[in-house]
Amino acid sequence: MMDSSMLVVLVILLVTVFFMIVDVFRIDIVAIVCMLALGWTGTLTPAEVFSGFSSNAVIAMMAVMIMGHGVARTGIMGRFSSAVIKRAGSDRRRIVGLLSLSVGVLSGFIQNIGAAALFLPGILDISRRKKIPPSSLIMPVGFAAILGGTLTMIGSGPLILINDLIRNFGLEPYSFFSVTPVGVILLIAGTGYFMIFGRYVFPGQGPGEVPLSVQDKIIEAFHLPHHIGHYSIPEESSLAGISTEKSGAWEIYNVNILGISEGRETEYAPWRDAVFRAGQELALLGSEDGVKAFASGHGLRSLEKPRRFAGLDDPGRAGFAEVIIPPRSEMIGKTIRQFSLRKRYAVEPVMLFSKGEEIMGDFSDHKIDPGDTLIVHGLWENITALREEAGFVVATPFVAERRDRSRIGVALACFLGSIALVLAGAPISMAFFSGAIAMVLAGVLSIQEAYNAIEWKVVFLLGGLIPLGTAMQKTGTAEFLAEKLMNLVQGGHPVILVLAVALLSTIFSLLMSNVGAVMVLAPLVMNMGVIGGIDPRPLALLAAVCAANSFLLPTHQVNAFLMSPGGYSNADYIKAGAGMTLVFIVVVVPAFFVFFL
Repeated sequence: MMDSSMLVVLVILLVTVFFMIVDVFRIDIVAIVCMLALGWTGTLTPAEVFSGFSSNAVIAMMAVMIMGHGVARTGIMGRFSSAVIKRAGSDRRRIVGLLSLSVGVLSGFIQNIGAAALFLPGILDISRRKKIPPSSLIMPVGFAAILGGTLTMIGSGPLILINDLIRNFGLEPYSFFSVTPVGVILLIAGTGYFMIFGRYVFPGQGPGEVPLSVQDKIIEAFHLPHHIGHYSIPEESSLAGISTEKSGAWEIYNVNILGISEGRETEYAPWRDAVFRAGQELALLGSEDGVKAFASGHGLRSLEKPRRFAGLDDPGRAGFAEVIIPPRSEMIGKTIRQFSLRKRYAVEPVMLFSKGEEIMGDFSDHKIDPGDTLIVHGLWENITALREEAGFVVATPFVAERRDRSRIGVALACFLGSIALVLAGAPISMAFFSGAIAMVLAGVLSIQEAYNAIEWKVVFLLGGLIPLGTAMQKTGTAEFLAEKLMNLVQGGHPVILVLAVALLSTIFSLLMSNVGAVMVLAPLVMNMGVIGGIDPRPLALLAAVCAANSFLLPTHQVNAFLMSPGGYSNADYIKAGAGMTLVFIVVVVPAFFVFFL
């Protein structure tokens, strides 16, 4: 019989779901209001209302965000994104397929939120390089991380928990790879769905939806040459032995020399007296025809796989910037040659605007007046040094990504050490937070950078919704609903029971945490299996697997984590998640009949 406390929880539940679907308010605000409503109605105590913020899920997510940022700062995911681009080229479907399979396999061995956090920097890097909207890549990869969590019995919280619940029921728990056949089929089916139907259901797929980046706008506005060619200087080259100034790069070919590399030494924006030598590698900026003409005129050898200057091709590490010269600048009345701009800041001046005149080529001896604007190209870290000087105003917004490749080993050791602790039986929150603080202590990132890495919108979203699951269990609302629905399928064909368990788990995982859904449903479905003469173990496992079928709303930890980076609304999840939910059900029900029943 439903009592008043159940009615209150149901009203709060329905109102919360309504506002999450209509998307009038931000989803984290809806979660906070839901949490407070449970307190003010007396359904939960104040301690229970705010218990979500100290939950293992929220603490683990915060730790994963910090560790993901630490690993990203080492640049290792940049190498991964380069490998994906090399294999997939510019084919968006192939990129989505490779990313989905990669993150899916990884999430079978670490928590799926950890896999998503680790891959996010690489996804954003691919988005920048290939000019693909991040919204069209992040959501399918997040879905793949959720699907990959069904590959092993440690890939997601519900599968970790279900063995304890089965054991408490007096039954034998499942082994590490028991669920793998179903997980493999789900991951392959999901990846196929992304590749075939992704262009129709995921955001950012239609024509004209790729927004121009800041760099694209500068290139377009100033008609800047932006082809970067990589060449080596052979012994017989006419360039060997002469300086950059005498090479004719600026005056004849309108080409800028972005860098010279020799052995392990790399010089960016070499100054005019730098002398070329045989064996050096060059990074040349200009129009494609101009760069090729310069290379041909001096007998340079093209490098198809350049080993140096990788950062110059990466919009996350280098690009064009507008630099305005204010009246107080030390550069006023001097030329670029006299001021030694290249030598001081390692940036290459590409264009000068002075008194309404546009000047390209060699303008090293042009006197600088107040208000003149330089367009320079260089590494963001070098342009940052320019921005910090009082004598320059850098008008181009950018974020310099500080990468420390020397810390790759330390960062990976902290991350893998956290995973090892989880595999050894340590609580996920303790293991991951220990890994996060280990990164701070080891100097991978500062404590302030760790704070900045946390997406607080996600923290408040989960912290606000977790008490709803607590209220549903405390008042008996969840059990009441589950029993009423289960009564409808008793005595029917086994396939109806299996389908009912799959649908119930899916619905409950949308309305509460997937772990909470399994805690409520597992005892009920095992009892239903005994009554219906079906082995209860597979039904419990099915409930745990289907708790991952949470694609319609961003209530799953992975979806909540990726909502801000992807710029998604609830409507985006409903549109893309509807098909994914259907694929999940269509695959998982017959798969369980084949492998477990």
